[in-house]
Amino acid sequence: MSSNKARAAVEAVWRSESARIVGALARYTGDFTLAEDLAQEALAEALVSWSVRGIPAEPAGWLLTAGRRRAIDSFRRRAVRDEKYALLAHDLSEEEPGLDALFNPDAIDDDVLSLMFVACHPVLSKEARIALTLRVVGGMGTEEIAKSFLVPVPTIQARITRAKKTLAAAHVPFAVPEAPEITERLGSVLQVIYLIFSEGAFPSGGNSWMKTELAGEARRLARVLVRAAPEPEVFGLLALMELTSARFPARLDAAGQPVLLEDQDRRRWDQSAIRRGRAALKTAVVSGRGLGAYGLQASIAECHAVARTAEETDWQRIVILYEALGRLVPSPVVELNHAVAVAMASGPASGLQLVDAIADRGALKGSHVVPTVRGELLSRLGRPSEAKVALLEALELCSNAAERFALERKIAELADKPS
Repeated sequence: MSSNKARAAVEAVWRSESARIVGALARYTGDFTLAEDLAQEALAEALVSWSVRGIPAEPAGWLLTAGRRRAIDSFRRRAVRDEKYALLAHDLSEEEPGLDALFNPDAIDDDVLSLMFVACHPVLSKEARIALTLRVVGGMGTEEIAKSFLVPVPTIQARITRAKKTLAAAHVPFAVPEAPEITERLGSVLQVIYLIFSEGAFPSGGNSWMKTELAGEARRLARVLVRAAPEPEVFGLLALMELTSARFPARLDAAGQPVLLEDQDRRRWDQSAIRRGRAALKTAVVSGRGLGAYGLQASIAECHAVARTAEETDWQRIVILYEALGRLVPSPVVELNHAVAVAMASGPASGLQLVDAIADRGALKGSHVVPTVRGELLSRLGRPSEAKVALLEALELCSNAAERFALERKIAELADKPS
């Protein structure tokens, strides 16, 4: 087999099985940092072995056995001949690197959940949590992560290295937190997955209007989390991402240019994703605990998903949902989205008053989103000169090339309107 085919096979199994492999090794060694290093060493061994001997029948089991063998070597080098060493060495057959007993079906979900809680531990910075989650749970390489977030590869490498050192220094255990901690810590995991999805769906910089692979990775992580921790807010987040990503096929036109929500051909929306999203939202609702922040946002996305046209959207319901969201998680972004919903429900003048109040407070200063919304509402009010000034301000602040193109197109359209 060629080295290229071996590399492709290694990358494929790592992407789908990395969380199970690292999780199983961490459970066995009791050391998350060691487990991640062992898994990477096993990958390097596989690249050589598989190109010579071919892909094994159970590639994930092969990697896990190789990782466990490396663990034993590590303990030997440390001259540790205790019960842990004996356990690791027990029944290890170097001649049969097949499906390893470490893949205990009863422990797999707990392993993955523990891995997520470790990677998203509050002792780590937000950036470190994202990088470590994508690396050890998502199976993404450092180059892939760096490209997705438009940062240099050494920066991602440094974040991952610092994160592992921080976890070791803080003696973070590889385990699902105790019941009193789980709600708070689950929130950290959900936040990381949502941040990954948001960067995929609405990139903060670069040339892309969307990064669908990154958003897809976030959805995959949420599906894994749903199986391991079927809590209402986990279903709420999954619903939000499914319903939002359903619009991806219509967000670019045939020329690859951005298409805003109200102008999209809704026949191109992914109906399968809409069905999955609504089913996940229903699961969150029937729990009887009330919707959290992600569930409320999913309900807003559902309003768009079921409307045949922008005009038929239930904007009054969206206004109410944003009001509830604002009370639950107050933020200027929620306020701005609420203002947009008010403008659609009650007219642009009502929405503009709310947007101006946000701008007067200096909220979201330095962001292009406030002047973008102001420009749109001023245009709808028949005030093209003022709208152009606002959109030019937005253009100056915007760093995403695709969004800049959309703003430039709006500004050009305003030039043809009488003042």
